[in-house]
Order: sequence, then C-alpha cells, then structure tokens
Amino acid sequence: MKILVTGAAGYAGCVLTQKLLDQGHDVVAYDIMYFGERVLPKHPNLTVVKADIRDTAAFSQAVKGADAVIHLACISNDPSFELDPSLGKSINFDCFEPMVKASQDAGVRRFIYASSSSVYGVSEAPNVDETHPLKPLTDYSKFKAMCEEVLARMKKPGFTAVTIRPATICGYSPRLRLDLVVNILTNLAYNKGEITVFGGDQQRPNIHIEDITDLYVELLSMPAEKIDGRIFNAGYENHTVTELANMVKETVERECPDRGPVTIKTSPTDDNRSYHVSSKLIAKELGFSPRHTVPEAVADLCRAFKEGRIPNSLDDARYFNVRTMKDLGAAKAA
Repeated sequence: MKILVTGAAGYAGCVLTQKLLDQGHDVVAYDIMYFGERVLPKHPNLTVVKADIRDTAAFSQAVKGADAVIHLACISNDPSFELDPSLGKSINFDCFEPMVKASQDAGVRRFIYASSSSVYGVSEAPNVDETHPLKPLTDYSKFKAMCEEVLARMKKPGFTAVTIRPATICGYSPRLRLDLVVNILTNLAYNKGEITVFGGDQQRPNIHIEDITDLYVELLSMPAEKIDGRIFNAGYENHTVTELANMVKETVERECPDRGPVTIKTSPTDDNRSYHVSSKLIAKELGFSPRHTVPEAVADLCRAFKEGRIPNSLDDARYFNVRTMKDLGAAKAA
C-alpha cells in the first residue's frame, strides 16, 4: 500500500514509519519538522514531505495515489497547546475537515485518526469504555473530541474511517519525548536518582509505543466492516501516578544498580486528570491486546541512556514539546 502518515517525524510517527517500511509499504512522511527530520530513516520507499497540515494544497498534492492516511500530527500536549491557543486550534481542529475532504477526493480508502483518551477528562467510573460521556478538560482534549465528530459526519461508502483513543504512550523512540509521565519519571530516576510525584492518586492509563504503533499497522489490513465508523480505546495498564513511580524506581534500580537508589518525593498538583480506561472492546472485536508493559518501557529507556542515545536529557529542548515550541516562537518573533 501507499500510506501517508501525518506527524511521521514525531514520537510515535517515526517508529510507525519504520514499521510500515519494514512491511514493504510505500510511505509518505508528511510533517512540518518542528523537531527535525533526522529521525526518519533513509529508504527508497520513503517520500519525505516537509509541509504544514494546514496547507491544504500541499496536503492534496502529497496524498495523491495514497491508499490510506494515518493522522497523528497535532500540537500534542496541553502545555504546548496553551502557549498559543490559536495556533493549536488551527492545527488540531480547523484544518481537520479540509484534510479529510482532500483525502476523500484523492481516493484514499482508509483513514485512521489518533484521538486521545484525555477526551474523558476526570471520571470515577471503574472502567471508562467507549460509551462513556466525553468531558474534556482542556482545549487540546476538546478539539480531539470535535475532530472525532467531524470524521463521523464525513463517513461515506468506500472511505473506511476509524478513531483510536490511545492511552498515554511510553517507551523509547528516536524522536523521544521526555514530557510524558513514565518517560519523565524514568529520566529523573536514572539521571538524578530522585522522582517527584505530583499528586499521586490520579489514575493514568499507559500503552507502550511498540503496541500503539503495531495497532496502527494492523488497522491497515483489518476488514472494513469491523472498523468503519468505529471508535476504540487503546490502553493497557491503568495505574496511579504513585504506582508508576514505584515501578520506575524498581526497574531503574534493577536495570542500573550502578546508579544507586532512587528516592520518591510527593508534591501537590492541580492536574486532576484521572480515568481508568477499558480496552476490552478492541480486544473483543479486533483481537488486539498489547504485549509490552510499563517496566519494559522503563528498561528500554534505561538501555538507551546507558548506550548514550539520549544525550543531555535533562536540558535539551528537543525532548520537551513545550520547550521546543517556546524556542520556535522566540525564533519566529526574532
């Protein structure tokens, strides 16, 4: 197949792109390259398009001949979004319908949209499934939910559309993010020997980066009648932030005994997002069950630290979306 991936040079996108190439697909990596394109492989079946998803003409040209679109690109966390809400809205929502329409006009047969489990906001429900009311707490989450509605409205024969609501992703990627909960805790545990837990009782579902990218690959070949117009949660382990911190502490101490003991401190937080995501539907109907754990993600990161693949991890802006967005804003202002 020929597959266009938006956000292909991102945290999950570069891992997904490599998997698609390994399976023999032709891939169009469509990305504005805020974080650079060095993470993309050199491959004869890869076409790199450095462009903005808000540029409908550029997208329309790039998507010609594509069989499928996997849409990952967005301003991808709340602090980055809040730096410039108008920019975030233009990227995360305003251009979504024109992009779907351009995909349909180009004859794309399958459209996979990466939404977010953050659309659920805060819930005391023991298991938040796909029928749970959406209560997004931030504009980032609100626009994710609104794009889901747009995609549902634009459903048409021959255009298979599916929405995935991933849990928080964890684990190593060539375009690494160290601003996601498990990755944050691992970076601090390995490099400072001390973790600060903000709050602690909030439930945070996680999924390993290998599992979520495997899911996107599998969705390309699943029967249309099983996924068309559907929404699926994609999570694995539901833990409190305190439980995650203890897992990180135990794994880092086991994998890297030379780093010494890891201490855990607690501090108050105003980030109350908490939900226990159920992924029973995707397991039952699509047969998808994650295979990788949070401790595996931590161990993968530990290996990458040991091997020198994550230099200057506490200070380099490239690992932190909000720092990079601030730097880009300063550069544009200058």
